[in-house]
Amino acid sequence: MFLEIDHLMSTFTPASGGGILQTIIGSQFPGKPQFFPEKISHTIDLDVDASSIAFEIEAMDKEKPTILLAHGMGGCSESGYIRRIAAKLGSQGYGVLLINQRGSGPGMGLSSSLWNGGSSEDMARMINYFLQRHPHLLLIGFSLSGNILLKYLGEGRSTPPGLIGAMAVNPPVDLRVASHIISTHRSCWLFNRYYMRLIGNQMRALKKNFPNAIEPDLSTIWSFDASYTAPVGGYKDLDDYYDQCSGKYYLNNIQTRTSILCSLDDPFVPSEVFKNVSMSNHVSIYQPQGGGHMGYLSQHPTPHGDRRWMDYVVLEWVREMSER
Repeated sequence: MFLEIDHLMSTFTPASGGGILQTIIGSQFPGKPQFFPEKISHTIDLDVDASSIAFEIEAMDKEKPTILLAHGMGGCSESGYIRRIAAKLGSQGYGVLLINQRGSGPGMGLSSSLWNGGSSEDMARMINYFLQRHPHLLLIGFSLSGNILLKYLGEGRSTPPGLIGAMAVNPPVDLRVASHIISTHRSCWLFNRYYMRLIGNQMRALKKNFPNAIEPDLSTIWSFDASYTAPVGGYKDLDDYYDQCSGKYYLNNIQTRTSILCSLDDPFVPSEVFKNVSMSNHVSIYQPQGGGHMGYLSQHPTPHGDRRWMDYVVLEWVREMSER
């Protein structure tokens, strides 16, 4: 357990509005643009006809571990929360890696397929690539990348010695439940439209370079997964994809120190999905009463001078892990 984060759970007072409003503000109002010193660009080969572009902010303090940030569905290395947290980490001397999942961000059109909730082999290749350049890594996966991160850690592969810890922020550990909620619940229609617009942009870039790619149904997340994710990913059907890739099935096998942050009012990841799930004693879960899905807007300013409590918790977790 992480004593400082345990304390932060008890002191967080979310701003009023509930999980839906917190989620909307968190995704649609990312804050002031963050500016970095010149970033180093990396091109990582993931597979035949698949490459990813990642960016690196060099460390000012070479003694600190390097922090890898992995974005959520539809996002990329330029997403507001990624840039905010990267800037705060960089100002504290950490080296930061801003990855892009297959077909995302600057890598749109460089791969013959898009990433999905089970893309742990891509994650493994990116982690191994950076461990060859940095002796110690801390991994932070947001939303869908958080699910991938948990799957990667619990699949039984040999954990690289330089991997010292991981954090998953609002991971949809039951992909079937999350997809159904976003696709069918009236309260989530705005989120479905938002995600499908972003995925549509990725598909159009892909089709320019790979015109024979499958044409997906972009009406809902559920229909996209059924028409594209499952067949392109090599799964028997939609149920096979959800069953093989949901992070909850891998939590009991994790041997790396791992923290999960997921509010009780997350509209896509209901708290019930964590009940009756076996977890390794290396996994700690933190479930504040409020915060929505990666919103976590605080009623009171954090020590960073803003109300982005998610950023504050992530940085405190990084600090605590770095001191162990």
